[in-house]
Amino acid sequence: MHRRDFMAASGAGLGALLLGAFPGRAIAAEELLSTMDVGLKKRLSDVALNTAKSAGCSYCDVRVGRYLRQFVVTREKNVENVVNTESTGAGIRVIAGGAWGFAATNDLTPDGVAAATRQAAAIAKANARIQSEPVQLAPVTGVGEVSWRTPIVKNAMAVPIKDKADLLLGVNAAATGAGADFVNSILFVVNEQKYFASTDGSYIDQDVHRIWAPMTVTAVDKTTGKFRTREGLSSPRGMGFEYLDGNAADKRTLPGGAVVYGNSYDMREDAVFAAKQARAKLTAPSVKPGKYDLVLDPSNLWLTIHESVGHPLELDRVLGYEANYAGTSFATPDKLAAHFQYGSPQVTIVADKTQPGSLGAVAYDDEGVKTKQWDLIRDGKLVDYQAIRDQAHMMGKTASDGCCYADSWSSVQFQRMANVSLQPGKAAMTPEQMIAGVENGIYIIGDGSFSIDQQRYNAQFGGELFYEIKNGKITGQIEDVAYQIRTPEFWNSCVGVCDRSDYRLGGSFFDGKGQPSQVSAVSHGSSTARFNGVNVINTARALG
Repeated sequence: MHRRDFMAASGAGLGALLLGAFPGRAIAAEELLSTMDVGLKKRLSDVALNTAKSAGCSYCDVRVGRYLRQFVVTREKNVENVVNTESTGAGIRVIAGGAWGFAATNDLTPDGVAAATRQAAAIAKANARIQSEPVQLAPVTGVGEVSWRTPIVKNAMAVPIKDKADLLLGVNAAATGAGADFVNSILFVVNEQKYFASTDGSYIDQDVHRIWAPMTVTAVDKTTGKFRTREGLSSPRGMGFEYLDGNAADKRTLPGGAVVYGNSYDMREDAVFAAKQARAKLTAPSVKPGKYDLVLDPSNLWLTIHESVGHPLELDRVLGYEANYAGTSFATPDKLAAHFQYGSPQVTIVADKTQPGSLGAVAYDDEGVKTKQWDLIRDGKLVDYQAIRDQAHMMGKTASDGCCYADSWSSVQFQRMANVSLQPGKAAMTPEQMIAGVENGIYIIGDGSFSIDQQRYNAQFGGELFYEIKNGKITGQIEDVAYQIRTPEFWNSCVGVCDRSDYRLGGSFFDGKGQPSQVSAVSHGSSTARFNGVNVINTARALG
């Protein structure tokens, strides 16, 4: 789910939309700080594992989860909504007769978990009667009892709602004081308490924290009725409330005047710049369509990475098992065998479930597989996919990549995207130096609307801020820009990537996949990168 889906509505309508993404019962804010007893989770897990064995299952895993969500929604001087939700239960997955079975329950008693396990076993045995080939799991060595926690400094759940509302209302006031006519600001906080156990011998307790603070700032021309918006430049992160501290040492001013942060965010400062830049959009000239050299900031490039690399290199899409939700992939196994030139030699893209501060950072996936980093594209050539335990043998792999997840205890886990990131360039290069080498180009900051075909081959991407580049200099802000790509041609047009000092994370808090659909949170990092000769269209429309 893209963030514009959330910005498009407000108040009660937004609350209803979010409740769909945050299932569970409404609770008081103080209940967000409680945790389930680890001993209880282990006892319930053992009930499932023993029941599965008695039912004739060859494998069983159980996930006991407590999923906590909070969102605070404001508009100008008003708090529009505050919602705290909790969803707690257990999901049991088994193999019997060579087939999968899954069942879930919110009855966290020994009898309730045992009944769900027997149901999963019955489903597996029914599936086995029509399954042509038995499930083959890549081996995993049990790790015994281990625990992991997102390394947060300040638990966002512990921050009083009044402090969060005051922060957002202060952001709104700063934006309106700087010339905005309308402001929506929101704070999302997530805590997933996930306990995994399996017949492989693992008992894994993980405490996962995430935060996101999006906003939309709107400026209106009172004479013409024309309006322009500028979204906030925050990135959702796997961090605590410390992300919103806005560490000045972490701040950088980009060419064109936008201010961004790395591992922190000053929402109030961004609101002021957003108001000024939204108003500047009202008078910015419209782009002339044509071929341009594009300089893409990480706040824009993350979405292009997500759609044109992350999703098409999910092995279930590659093999055709995922098709209903946004299609399959052009990056078929024959291309892997041929070392397909996915991009230029400047393009190395890695999958990484361990990167600190990223949305996808965990120690183990929902199959009990230890997470890792691995190359997907190396020096421009396709070298690997993202695979889980029951897919690995299909590509001749002997181990899972640790990217199997479910968005709830009540959902079955399946293959999800890892954090997928473009690696920085090896030579020293700043965005300013990159721009200095461009004769006719556009510098793009922030993500925007996009579309992509069912094979992840043809796509179109917008942005938030667009600056014309002439003879190595930014000449001014422009509007109505979208760039069109064919995935391999686009990545082969990459002629340079700035160094690690410019590396930053973007990401999606609600990435959708599957039928029935699930959401996941995933980050994508990069430094600013240059792509030559990309087709740019003008998105302006004449009405009436």
